[in-house]
Amino acid sequence: MDVRTKAEWDWVGRVPGSVLVEWNIYPGGTRNPHFAEQLQWQVAMSDAPVMFLCRSGGRSHGAAAAAAALGYPKTFNILEGFEGEKDAAGHRGTVGGWKLAGLPWEQG
Repeated sequence: MDVRTKAEWDWVGRVPGSVLVEWNIYPGGTRNPHFAEQLQWQVAMSDAPVMFLCRSGGRSHGAAAAAAALGYPKTFNILEGFEGEKDAAGHRGTVGGWKLAGLPWEQG
């Protein structure tokens, strides 16, 4: 489950076939008040693992914790996120992350 914003999905890229639910709403970055409802509508409660992804692991940590509190038994945060941490020049995509690991992603 990708919990980044719609702008990130459209402009930075996304994992093919992933479930998309914003943790914070773009623009403004306020918490999505409908996150729980949208999660439950798109991801059935089961024993299947649910992996949460954001840019660098922070928002997805909160989303995974919220899902666990809702009763999802196996929630996991993808620690390095989609783009990883910033490098010495302040850019993402060169230090860890889904994309740098060569895992499947698409853009556009």
